[in-house]
Amino acid sequence: MMYSLALYLYALAVVLAAPFHRKARLMVKGQWNTFRILRKKIRRGEKYVWFHAASLGEFEQGRPLMERLRREYPEYKILLTFFSPSGYEVRKNYEGADVVCYLPFDTPGNVRSFLRLAHPCMAFFIKYEFWNNYLHACRRKRIPVYSVSSIFRENQIFFRWYGRSYSDVLRCVAHFFVQNDASRDLLLRKGIKNVTVVGDTRFDRVLDIFRQARELPLVKSFKQDSKVLVAGSSWQPDEDLIVPYFNAHPELKLVLAPHVVSEEHLREIEGKLERPALRYSQATPENVHGADCLIIDCYGLLSSIYRYGEIAYVGGGFGVGIHNVPEAAVYGIPVLIGPNNGKFREAQDLLALGGCLQVTDAVTYGRTMDRLLSDAAFLAERGRIAGRYIADNAGASDVIFSSVKF
Repeated sequence: MMYSLALYLYALAVVLAAPFHRKARLMVKGQWNTFRILRKKIRRGEKYVWFHAASLGEFEQGRPLMERLRREYPEYKILLTFFSPSGYEVRKNYEGADVVCYLPFDTPGNVRSFLRLAHPCMAFFIKYEFWNNYLHACRRKRIPVYSVSSIFRENQIFFRWYGRSYSDVLRCVAHFFVQNDASRDLLLRKGIKNVTVVGDTRFDRVLDIFRQARELPLVKSFKQDSKVLVAGSSWQPDEDLIVPYFNAHPELKLVLAPHVVSEEHLREIEGKLERPALRYSQATPENVHGADCLIIDCYGLLSSIYRYGEIAYVGGGFGVGIHNVPEAAVYGIPVLIGPNNGKFREAQDLLALGGCLQVTDAVTYGRTMDRLLSDAAFLAERGRIAGRYIADNAGASDVIFSSVKF
């Protein structure tokens, strides 16, 4: 009862915020369209496998499973739902799914309408998604739900004294495919034994991206014979470390892919640079050779650009939390990150192994870069560790597919 009341209040808050907040507005409009989309696109008589991802990161974790399902079991249709606009608005035209829509708020009425229209034969919820009403309704309707790449921590509500009633939602899951032993042990403490430790499906995804990485002739021409730092998903605090060091080290070239690609942010970056810089959208085979810094002012290229770097810097570690470390590490290059990385298992693992290097300020950043640029053996070993870690942790999708009865 309290859970549903909280959901109604949250939904009301989003509606009230919609006129003033773009994401809230997109969410409200998107959820209003969900039932129309389902009525129009769901075909009776077909078997739908439902994948739910909160946002873009979870989508990438579920993507290897969706694409493998499409290849190996083409008789199934795929329904993909998102909760966040940052996932749906980017992937609403994803060709690997037959139907893509928002997941309506987890109220009893929405749940009844959604399951009646979608009638999935099974569901995969990615990582942190444990919607109480949806999962209980799936259990009542005997729709098996699999939790994929899930990870649990002591401080989550399921394991607190005040979360005992809510933790019953965990018993609605047919099987947990968790990332680590600690998650399995926490579930065992709750008496939940239907658990397999498989790791993170995102490693499978980054290996797929690595194998399919595009050649980018302009970036290759920019690089020439220089050592290159590829700074991906950078924010202003990251750039405040990266740019001054770059300005003072003419032996180093820089590819900078900011997380926010706006004219204001691009001009802010350009104002800090003291060496020749060029935006990717303005680069040509003739002028790219004259630049020392290439600013990536578009989306969709970063995962292929890392291949041209000797060193990677993954942004977000001085604010929102680091972005996609495996996307860079898969290329066998050392990865620098900021201090806000504690919630990211792959970063913690790589820090312990030495494939990832943490920087906390301009001094530690400078020392780390100096060592990497001056010590070829150290650079090569850090990179080898990073690449090996990704390869060793791939294969979660194989285990999941061999366990699920399609």
